[in-house]
Amino acid sequence: MSLGVFLAVMGAALLHATWNALIKQGTSKLSGMLIMTLVQGVAGFAIAMTRDWPTAEVWLWLLASGMFHAAYKLFLAYAYEQGDLSRVYPIARGAAPLIVILISAMFLADVILPLEYLGVFILGLGILTMAQGAFASGESRRLVPLALGSAIATAGYSLVDGLGARVSGDAVAFVGWLFALDALLFTPACLLLRGRGVVVADLRAWLMGGLAAAASYGAYAIAVWAMTQAPIALVAALRETSILFAVLIGRVVFAEKMGAAKVIAATLIVSGVALTRV
Repeated sequence: MSLGVFLAVMGAALLHATWNALIKQGTSKLSGMLIMTLVQGVAGFAIAMTRDWPTAEVWLWLLASGMFHAAYKLFLAYAYEQGDLSRVYPIARGAAPLIVILISAMFLADVILPLEYLGVFILGLGILTMAQGAFASGESRRLVPLALGSAIATAGYSLVDGLGARVSGDAVAFVGWLFALDALLFTPACLLLRGRGVVVADLRAWLMGGLAAAASYGAYAIAVWAMTQAPIALVAALRETSILFAVLIGRVVFAEKMGAAKVIAATLIVSGVALTRV
């Protein structure tokens, strides 16, 4: 992985943590997620229409991607209704790179060095250590299966989008269409779960959702592009350094507790990132 790709993925990690914090800050997490998705969908469609039309093969990848993204955001929105940013985010993001690298090693042609495997393992260990306090913190235990559901969906879209963008040959068009499809799938799911009231929000909620959409779109566009330049598993793993940013935001913005376990976990995550960069 080149230095330029590495720095781009780290920037995407910061943007990812930022949009999660914006959603967490809202009164209704599902409404905020829906607003973000609608804004992304419109932007994605507008950008996609400036590119060549995808082939039939690419549409299959896009449909799978849209389904994974919709599931991911549903699980995540409900998880944020149950616990802190610095608790939900590590669990939701933590299991994904381990799933991705296992599947990559078994089924894909990406070449991953032993030291990079070690880096991903340490990174995953740090993420899991960050999340271990969920059962002892007094937070709702329901956040755990919801966050794990989000992690499974994250692993799914990481693989599908990385491979789909390669098949497409145009990462910009692929990201645009996947966000458009995501909006088409996510919106009826929200209406079914919460009714028409889920789209009722004040100006502040729409502004926050719009900002979250911009950060999310930028973060994922960078990530999908990076997956066309470097092994999918390593890009997916490096993106999880967003946990460091999320914990810092949780501490500064939401006044969440920062105990010794989080410091140790942060150290492990930084070590894992260093090893994947060697």
